[in-house]
Amino acid sequence: MKRILSLVLAVILMCTVFVGCGNTSETVTTDGSTSMEKVIGALGEAFETEKGITVTYNPTGSSSGIKAVKEGTCDIGLSSRNLKDEEIAEGLKGTVLAYDGIAIIVNNANSVSDMDLETIAKIFKGEITNWKELGGKDAEIVLIGREAGSGTRDGFESVTDTEDTCKYRQELTSTGDVITTVSSNEDAIGYASVASVEETVKTVTVGGVAPTEETIKNGTYVVQRPFVLVTKEGEALSESASTFFDYITSDEAAEIIASAGVVAA
Repeated sequence: MKRILSLVLAVILMCTVFVGCGNTSETVTTDGSTSMEKVIGALGEAFETEKGITVTYNPTGSSSGIKAVKEGTCDIGLSSRNLKDEEIAEGLKGTVLAYDGIAIIVNNANSVSDMDLETIAKIFKGEITNWKELGGKDAEIVLIGREAGSGTRDGFESVTDTEDTCKYRQELTSTGDVITTVSSNEDAIGYASVASVEETVKTVTVGGVAPTEETIKNGTYVVQRPFVLVTKEGEALSESASTFFDYITSDEAAEIIASAGVVAA
């Protein structure tokens, strides 16, 4: 009898250990776009408060987040661009969570406050090189952009039709770095997610239109891109990740998404 009791206790102990280890499934891992930090942070915080499930965020950039999903190292990838045909062919699926404006930012001391899309393209292609050509001071324009593989860069260059032609002075690895660099250089211009822009820089209007929730939603602000959730086609998420996915794509989450400065899809 003692031997049987010992075996029962051992089994119970093993089950307890496995259940304890299983608690890791109560964490949802996300990886990707640095521009999505604010919206995923707000959604993750609300979800954790309501469901008691932790959401982690690894800001590696859109392409890295897509790769992480493909390799199975995270639950949900975050991309600030649509999936490419070859990525879809590899079995990945994109679900648009929200739409985000890409703000064109300059230093607060810069007197230039508006430019059209054609002018922006000419600036970044190096065809306009001095601020005096735009009514500003006599100074060389310093072009700040994101690194290759960035969803923000992909979105900006797609809208402005400047793929592979931008003459960047610096290519930086995060939205925050772009904002910081422009804020510290009076002659700099860059681009960043509207949701991430701070008062340390000035957002110029594009064709007289400022990037707001209304203008992004109705399409009158033309420099915009999607925020995409990346998963594997035909492969079920874990229970916790599935619950999070359903939560952030529900009508309930729309207000939280809006509070993060982007427009719910």
